[in-house]
Amino acid sequence: MSTGSGADSAPAPTTHDDTTRTDRKTTMFSSLKIRNYRLFATGQVVSNTGTWMQRIAQDWLVLTLTGSASAVGITIALQFLPMLLFGLYGGVLADRLPKRRLLLATQVAMGLTGLALAVLTLSGHVQVWHVYLTAFLLGLVTVVDNPARQSFVAEMVGPDQLGNAVSLNSANFQSARLVGPAVAGVLITAVGSGYAFLLNGLSFLAPIVGLLMMRNSELYKVQRAPRGKGQLREGLKYVAGRPELIWPIVLVGFIGTFGFNFPIWLSAFVDDVFHGDAGTYGLLNTLMAAGSLAGALLAARRGASRLRVLVGAAVLFGLLEMVTAFAPSFWMFAALMVPIGMFGLTVNVTANSSVQMATDPLMRGRVMSLFMMVFTGGTPLGAPLVGWITDTYGPRIGFAAGGAVALVAALAVGAMLARVGGLRLKIDLRPGHRHLEFVPREQLATAA
Repeated sequence: MSTGSGADSAPAPTTHDDTTRTDRKTTMFSSLKIRNYRLFATGQVVSNTGTWMQRIAQDWLVLTLTGSASAVGITIALQFLPMLLFGLYGGVLADRLPKRRLLLATQVAMGLTGLALAVLTLSGHVQVWHVYLTAFLLGLVTVVDNPARQSFVAEMVGPDQLGNAVSLNSANFQSARLVGPAVAGVLITAVGSGYAFLLNGLSFLAPIVGLLMMRNSELYKVQRAPRGKGQLREGLKYVAGRPELIWPIVLVGFIGTFGFNFPIWLSAFVDDVFHGDAGTYGLLNTLMAAGSLAGALLAARRGASRLRVLVGAAVLFGLLEMVTAFAPSFWMFAALMVPIGMFGLTVNVTANSSVQMATDPLMRGRVMSLFMMVFTGGTPLGAPLVGWITDTYGPRIGFAAGGAVALVAALAVGAMLARVGGLRLKIDLRPGHRHLEFVPREQLATAA
């Protein structure tokens, strides 16, 4: 797949690593040989742990204050609404400004939102509108932080290690997800949600220190986009003219909007179906994280990102959600969280890395802002609707409906990608042969 007209135009940095750009091979953890990326990853695993603690505490606090799954959906919607409204502007800023300085500012701001919510909760003055407000402010910061952080990875590791680093970023996030929900469940049960918010605010010190310790001389120099008019339209036109970009983005948009509303579904299942507590909610999130971590590590080992892997994982993800929605027992439901996490993360990582590697570096911030806008920015549209369905028809119907939308979207996008690529589905029922595969039209005609 093409990496864009300027993907290899950046010169190699001066580095003191024991590997060079030309002889560095991709292994599961090869990106961690690069000092700047090690600092980045270390800081991120600490702050990501705090972020997952706050997510669990925030969802449970809203459910405790209101008793409504719809209120949890509104909180999630407010957090991602800024991405829907202003996401592309964040990509323009990421393309124009030095990403390292931009990330320093966003990490400080995100830490302050966590500390503010901690003060309100620990003082006993927290109300649901406080949670709504801090969620919205966090979303505003994320508008700039997401495209800057996504595109900064290429400056740390270069094009050769980009796919591996994107996968390790997701593994990093999911590793924190294994720890954060479990710690949050213990803290909420023992001392309340406020201390989870406090630890999250303090956790942002780690990425700030990591960014300050980086060596500029070892970053891959990428030309920044000059200030000018029409840069939003330029970014949209760039994506619209490339099927290898637009269709993965469309797919993650549908799945992010309707298939990733787990805070709504899991909190509703724990409260209404299984009659559990915050510890049960944390356990389900931890099991899903275990599957997601496995999916991320497999993607890092795989290296190359194939669109057929993306579509296949999306199909299985939708099917698993529909099956899990009607699991008859808690432990069966809990066990199915693992493969759901694995295939959901495979969709995200494969789409992310394939889009980044197919994008010109000058456009990467805008393209990734569009990617994140449709993936997370669709939540303000999907979360209230999914929350209403869950409240009205029950958690099982709500969960199954999200899986059905993901499945239909995966099949439709798979058909469009096959059509664009001139592929047709080949069915071979002979023993020892691959029964289903996409092949070029010419090959299928020859076989016929």
